[in-house]
Amino acid sequence: MAIPRQLPNAITVARIPLAVVFFVLLLLGGHAGQTDLALRWVAGALFVLAISTDWVDGYLARKYDIVSDFGKLWDPIADKLLTGAGFIGLAILDEVWWWLVIVILVREWGITVHRFIVAKEHIVAAAWMGKIKTTVQAVALSWALLPLHVWIGMPAWTITTTVLMVLALVLTVLSGIDYVLAQVRGARDDRGAAR
Repeated sequence: MAIPRQLPNAITVARIPLAVVFFVLLLLGGHAGQTDLALRWVAGALFVLAISTDWVDGYLARKYDIVSDFGKLWDPIADKLLTGAGFIGLAILDEVWWWLVIVILVREWGITVHRFIVAKEHIVAAAWMGKIKTTVQAVALSWALLPLHVWIGMPAWTITTTVLMVLALVLTVLSGIDYVLAQVRGARDDRGAAR
């Protein structure tokens, strides 16, 4: 079965407006302790749907051999807009620490800016550690966004959220270090090949 060549890119681009709608719904839903449960469920479900499309577009691009430089560049950007909206929304609602969000966002957007800067020379695709980091961030955010505390109780939900967020932070920092080291090695290899 053939699929349109631009379908993976269209799915990637669709995550951008979904991130905006999700962010607005999250803030309208309010803090988990005093939330409009219906809005919080919708916001959480929309996030899960949107972040799941990251797997779908990558799978389609690889399966049908239609991987593009556009997708390699914009897929991580769309992910960062969506996860950034989740982290910032939760910090605004005082459900995660601002310092954690700031560390994560500085790493995420620093690398995104770097990808834009070097895009004319080469496209930097996500590495395996970056993919693990994105998966853990998606799980941590999904858990924190869905109002599961109504079933498991606020203490268990809060402790699990904290553990998942700290794990996401650690992997975000480690994958950032891995990215920088890979870029330094790549630049060194390029200089050696040019001699």
